[in-house]
Amino acid sequence: MLIPQFRTVTALAMVAALGLSLSACSDKSSSDSANGKTTITVDCPPQKTDNGGKSLAAWNNDVAAFQKQHPDIEIKTISVGSQCDNPPDFTARLQGGTQADVFYGYMTDLNQVLDADAAADITSYLNSSNIPLWDSLAPSVKAPASDNGKYYGIGYAGYAMGLVINKKLFAQAGLDPTKPPTTWQDVATDAKKIAALGNGVVGYEEYSAGNTGGWHFTAELYSRGGSAVSSDGKKAAFNNAAGKAVLQSLHDMRFTDNSMGTKQLLTWPDLLTDAGAGKVGMYVGAPDTIKAIVTQFKGQYSDWAIGPMPGDNGAAKATLGGGSVYFFKKGLTPAQIKAGIAWVNYEDLTPGQGQFNYVEQKSEGVPVGLPEPQNWIPGSDALKKDNDLKKANTNLNLDDYTPYVNNPVNVKVEPPQAQAIYAVLDAAMSAVLTQPDADISALLSTAETKVNTLLSQQS
Repeated sequence: MLIPQFRTVTALAMVAALGLSLSACSDKSSSDSANGKTTITVDCPPQKTDNGGKSLAAWNNDVAAFQKQHPDIEIKTISVGSQCDNPPDFTARLQGGTQADVFYGYMTDLNQVLDADAAADITSYLNSSNIPLWDSLAPSVKAPASDNGKYYGIGYAGYAMGLVINKKLFAQAGLDPTKPPTTWQDVATDAKKIAALGNGVVGYEEYSAGNTGGWHFTAELYSRGGSAVSSDGKKAAFNNAAGKAVLQSLHDMRFTDNSMGTKQLLTWPDLLTDAGAGKVGMYVGAPDTIKAIVTQFKGQYSDWAIGPMPGDNGAAKATLGGGSVYFFKKGLTPAQIKAGIAWVNYEDLTPGQGQFNYVEQKSEGVPVGLPEPQNWIPGSDALKKDNDLKKANTNLNLDDYTPYVNNPVNVKVEPPQAQAIYAVLDAAMSAVLTQPDADISALLSTAETKVNTLLSQQS
């Protein structure tokens, strides 16, 4: 049973310096037939330390159960470290051809995988015969593995950003924690009331360094109906009214309302550390950040709830989302591709088993009920079944996530050259949060020029 860990943009900065061993990976694909069986290697199992070893044991049990159902297939799992997609090692594996037959990638990794000519075209295998719920899989989950109409992998752990709120601080400020604000205007109003509590509390906290500022700028741009790049991906598209509204709103909350505090230039662990300490009223994030607050930053599930991404004077036009992908190594035989698809379907795309085995997760003490992963099309039978199973086995208060679940927002994936674009936009985000006289028009014009140069250089 794999409990997916979504690699946020900020996690990249945290793990970039890690040196994980590549020795576990074979330098060529596994044999198509070993001992009369089709053999494949699959990476990204849970670590031995995850949940006291229970998560890895569950994974191994899943492998055994899968192989019992498919006696002609042998699965060999490979650990590539605590971060399945540590960027330097991931790149090294691609360049050296040492990746597993079925290998993990983050949603923005497709271009790198294709540039390395490292993945097989599996398009003809992706249908309801091989994956019964293929037609129920959300387009935003499928898209990260697709290029020019061809698929090189299977998305399996979707996420979408919303507005995470501290229920305790909402109540203390006289606000209703069952009704998170749904517009940026209301976010500003509520943030000011929460900040008035004092004692180091900020109403709304925001990223602005380590590529995280640009990441959140893009999410908030999407919510206002904007895009980071043009539809053909060749030009920047944020130097407009929507982009200015993002920066102006943050600047006003920071310097006019004084609801964001003086501590700025925050990255992923900075914000969640503050949240775990009970000092943050609201922030933009996916549901998995609530798990991180509890498991990594000493917070409590009972303090947190999540609503939909806010919009500009109304519901959000879109929200940033994506997820994880299992790519298929180039050079696999048809039998290996079919075996890999069967495994991914078993472990990651079937309600009630694998990553959706809530009965087992509850018995392990894993939180059941967070609205993640978000794989299914809203209104689909697959989503209903998943929600029913989650509800039947939850050990959390599902009411905390009802505003988010009941108000789905259209998911829009990250732009091409996402990390490079985010790095450029960090400068604009950090400026409006640290400089009272920041020139928003000039900041966006400078960023536009730099992003256009980046996009003109892509292959």
